[in-house]
Amino acid sequence: MPIHANTRTIHRPVGPVAYDCVKLIVVRDGSAILFSEFGERPINVGDVVLLAANTLCGSEPEEHITVSTIYADADYVLDQLFWQHADLLCDRLDTQALADTIYTEPAQILRLGEGRAGMLMPWVDELVALTADGIARHRFHRAQALWFSIIDQVAPFIRVSPHRAGPSQRAHIRPTLPRDRRFAPLRAEAREVEELLRGRIAYDWSLPELSARVHLSSKQLGRVFVEAFGKTPLAYLTMLRVQEMARVLREPDVTIAEAGRRVGWRSRNRATEAFREHAGITPARYRQMQRMPVNGTSGPG
Repeated sequence: MPIHANTRTIHRPVGPVAYDCVKLIVVRDGSAILFSEFGERPINVGDVVLLAANTLCGSEPEEHITVSTIYADADYVLDQLFWQHADLLCDRLDTQALADTIYTEPAQILRLGEGRAGMLMPWVDELVALTADGIARHRFHRAQALWFSIIDQVAPFIRVSPHRAGPSQRAHIRPTLPRDRRFAPLRAEAREVEELLRGRIAYDWSLPELSARVHLSSKQLGRVFVEAFGKTPLAYLTMLRVQEMARVLREPDVTIAEAGRRVGWRSRNRATEAFREHAGITPARYRQMQRMPVNGTSGPG
């Protein structure tokens, strides 16, 4: 299904984790410190968090936080962006490039305020109910209408960069709306490389070696992998390493240097630098969060 939503209360630190979908997180009650590529920032009732696919993010609740999270398939979101910008795009395959151009911040905290965020709650609650066990076919259009109502209120707060079409680009823009939609299947080479990276995250992979494995040039592999996963192969590997290092850091007797070595970084400095850059906090700060005494039970990651 292209959309799923749930509501949960979280009492313990979560993440950093990444999902292969777009996430919209509505804060309903409580507060937390969110950490991602932007560092550490507070979130409270009235805030909405927008995360692009494959973006690491975690949180440290202040006592507790209750959130409703909407998971939207990335291709489903790109379809909507295609029609929204049909006057600029000649083909569905150009949509990802447009998204990369105008949405340059993969993790954003949108300060809607309690009043505007409160307007979303009936729609969000109905979407949670509709998608709890999967969207029934006869209810699909209602779920889609709820998503459109929610994103209509959220969209004005999303930070975007202007997209300017040059004279040569404008000359090739169709004067009417595109009628053909052509989808590129996920390339087998991209899927194979992702499996290689996930299967051996501690290995010292290089782009030429990965390219040779799937019989593509380094340039070709970079292009098809970005189209599939939104990151270069080595950036994707770093994301996997940070996610696994966070898991290892929850083991009390493992040092930061050892945790870094387990996922493929030879020095503590390199591990700390990569962790901070991609998770927004240092490994020491993350470990400190895990050791803080809290009450209550933890929610799902």
